[in-house]
Amino acid sequence: MGALFTNVGWLGVIVGAVASFLLGWVVYLPATFGRKWAEGSHVQLGAASQMPLDAMGAQALGLLLMSWVLAICRAQNLLALGVLATLAFAALAWSGATFSQKSLYARNVDAGYWLASLVVMLVVQALL
Repeated sequence: MGALFTNVGWLGVIVGAVASFLLGWVVYLPATFGRKWAEGSHVQLGAASQMPLDAMGAQALGLLLMSWVLAICRAQNLLALGVLATLAFAALAWSGATFSQKSLYARNVDAGYWLASLVVMLVVQALL
């Protein structure tokens, strides 16, 4: 249990999660990939006041946990394991999106976002 907290750079965990959350905001904007992603995901884009807060909260929690996993892997000299775990998650998310009949475009945007989040978190961990 101690490995979950030992030598973890908490600033890197938090900054990595926040930076990845902000990256998601950019990726899913209607002006970037959002409009076509929404169409392929069978959702309606609305105003900021209509954002699904439960989904955003779950996303923030997931990003925090993912950043924490990468920080643990870095502290334990197992960074490749963290990368592999993230790739496995992205593949599983892609599979689930296929099952729910999202378009190929929407699945690729989602998977690309997860992979870009991985890179952001790794860079943050390296810098902090």
